[in-house]
Amino acid sequence: MINRSRRGFFTRQRRSPQQRLPWLKNENTFTDHCLRCNACVDACQTKVIVKGDGGFPVVDFHHGEGECSFCYQCANVCPEPLFELQSQSPWMQVASINSSCIALNNVECRSCGDQCETQAISFSLQVAKVAQPEISQVDCSGCGACISSCPVAAIEMITP
Repeated sequence: MINRSRRGFFTRQRRSPQQRLPWLKNENTFTDHCLRCNACVDACQTKVIVKGDGGFPVVDFHHGEGECSFCYQCANVCPEPLFELQSQSPWMQVASINSSCIALNNVECRSCGDQCETQAISFSLQVAKVAQPEISQVDCSGCGACISSCPVAAIEMITP
């Protein structure tokens, strides 16, 4: 079993945690059972599943179409029983906007809200400021469409 807490010990860069696949049963045992066959990478309709560290598949919203369409093809083609049923929630992650957001720094931008199909990102009007983004964690599906559209990489996925 790979100890992910030690993976970046000798690197200087702080890397964002790798996003695992939707509907994954157990992230802690994923590296023990994944064959790294790339069937899920090839089957991904939006091409956001890529090879990550050690050749294990990860979701990278900066590749392909930049969002997960929740097509379930990654789970359908997997030869191992790594995934929950499609009727389950794909993951518990939601988008979060950090302080580098240009709208939070009083520069007009609504690119994330324009890409949000579920309309989880809204903008509240402010006195003497541009409209400020707000994310409804209840409405956010964690699809990642907002991540690739952000011009300053101010959005990340978190587990609430």
